[in-house]
Amino acid sequence: MEIALNILQINSSVQLEKSHSSRIANLVTARLLALHPDARVRLRDLGRDPLPVLDAFAVSALFTPAEQRTPEQVARIAHYDVAIDEIQAADTVVLGVPMYNLGISVQLKSWIDAISRAGVTFRYTATGPVGLVKGKKVYAALSRGGIYRDTALDTQAAYLKVVLGFLGMSDVQFIYGEGFAMGEEAAQRAETGIKAQIDALDVGL
Repeated sequence: MEIALNILQINSSVQLEKSHSSRIANLVTARLLALHPDARVRLRDLGRDPLPVLDAFAVSALFTPAEQRTPEQVARIAHYDVAIDEIQAADTVVLGVPMYNLGISVQLKSWIDAISRAGVTFRYTATGPVGLVKGKKVYAALSRGGIYRDTALDTQAAYLKVVLGFLGMSDVQFIYGEGFAMGEEAAQRAETGIKAQIDALDVGL
């Protein structure tokens, strides 16, 4: 009996219903569901329900032994524990990634901080860090107002490759939606390009 695929979709735009990145991520998930209709989808919308930022209180809580944490510390860490449980349970991850000021959103960065925990999702060894979140496919749906792919201004793709790889997720495919703020013709070309990229995705799972 085939085990149902677990898909985790992370939307990280504050634009909510107007978000291009969330819409592209939805299209990727729809493609996966067309191939795997029994798949289970867990959607976390960080624009609507952001994770707490990694601040001094959170760091203090993380470095406090679990049995010594205050109720407030326990409550804070619980948010991060749920995010870690979700990524560990997923077979496939779909990220909606808007570009804000040439980088990722603070909402997505907070999610990355939440799931990055030494001894749980990565560990240090004598030869360097080793990612523990393995065996997953990641599809990153990138939306931009301008066109930045394969230029020095595209900090997002490079960062996501490094940080996801650090955690053990090295199988990352990018879907680019670019030029949405450059006029109607550019936006139309973006839509055509998005469809072509999604149709061409490696979805062998």
